[in-house]
Amino acid sequence: MSDRHELTRKQQAPLLNRSDIDSGSTEDISYALNTLLADVFCLYLKTKNFHWHMSGPHFRDYHLMLDDHADQISALTDEIAERVRKIGGTTIRSIGDIARLQRLHDNDADYVTPGDMLSELHEDEKALTLSMRAVRGLCDDSGDFATASLLENWIDQSQRRGWFLFESTRG
Repeated sequence: MSDRHELTRKQQAPLLNRSDIDSGSTEDISYALNTLLADVFCLYLKTKNFHWHMSGPHFRDYHLMLDDHADQISALTDEIAERVRKIGGTTIRSIGDIARLQRLHDNDADYVTPGDMLSELHEDEKALTLSMRAVRGLCDDSGDFATASLLENWIDQSQRRGWFLFESTRG
């Protein structure tokens, strides 16, 4: 059984689809948003990890920037999960669900240089933006313009964080 169908099977709620979006599209969009949500949780934890372990001459600036980014990313988790529920889907329920769905990679290294931290987060933000664009296309194809509109804002936020990270790594 595919990951998508396994997740859907495990997450079925005893509710009828309350949305105007057909059930097949709801299932596809919910899966895509849950996968995006798993990546957002991964990025949140990595950002906090790097925030906690930042060091060096630019410690204060980087530490505060990453804390701000983590707050933005944390807020995004609720928006994504609630959107899944609004369209009639169910969302992830555990760390295990996150681990099965995430596409971004964890960083468990004992030490990462500040520059490598910022570069890695920048690459993750770029990957997140690309994933959001793909989900937006799915929403367009399904006529879910409200989710597509939210994704446009989330893409802008991710690009802004990526811009800050990129500019912070320039010599």
